[in-house]
Amino acid sequence: MTPSSPTPAEAPAPVPGTDARRAGTPPLSEPSGWHEVRLTVNGGPVIAEVESRLLLSDFLRDRLGLTGTHVGCEHGVCGACTVLMDGSPVRSCLTLAVQCEGRALRTVEGLAPDDAPLTPVQRAFHECHGMQCGFCTPGFVMTTTALAESTERPAEPEVADALSGHLCRCTGYRNIRRAVCQALDERFGK
Repeated sequence: MTPSSPTPAEAPAPVPGTDARRAGTPPLSEPSGWHEVRLTVNGGPVIAEVESRLLLSDFLRDRLGLTGTHVGCEHGVCGACTVLMDGSPVRSCLTLAVQCEGRALRTVEGLAPDDAPLTPVQRAFHECHGMQCGFCTPGFVMTTTALAESTERPAEPEVADALSGHLCRCTGYRNIRRAVCQALDERFGK
C-alpha cells in the first residue's frame, strides 16, 4: 500500500460489555445489520464493518474522508456523487456500501493523487473552464473518465446520454461539453 492510498477503515474501539461491531452506534432492529466489506478504493485495500443501510456516499465521505464525492440531491438525479465501480459510473447516493464487496472503486481523489499531473480529463476541464462553482465537477469528471477509458470512442448520442445524468446549475454546459470533447479527442483522436 502506498502512503497516498487510504488505510483500511477501522471500526470504533469496543466499549466494555458491548458487541465490538456495534460499539458507539445505536442498536439495530436486526442482529445481522453489520457486514464486513472488503473492497479496493483508489488502488488501496479497504476492510470495514458497515451497516446494511449505509450509503456508499456516506461511507466514502464520512468513513474514508474522500469528500470529493459530493452529495447533492440524494436521489440519483444530479450526478454529483458519481464514482467509478469496476470502471463504470454509479451514483454513490443510491448504492449501499455492502454492494461494493469485492469491487474496485475510484473517486475523483484517485485520479491524480499526491500532486501527480492532472489526467487528460482533469486537464480538459481546467483548460476549457468546464466548471464554475465546481460542485458538480467531480461527477462530470468521473463520468468523462469512464467514457475516455472505453475501448473505442463513444458516439455522440452515448456522450450526450452519459452527460444527461448530471446537473449543473451554474453554466450552460457549453464549456463542459467542450472539455469532454477535448478529453475524448486526446484519447481517441479527432
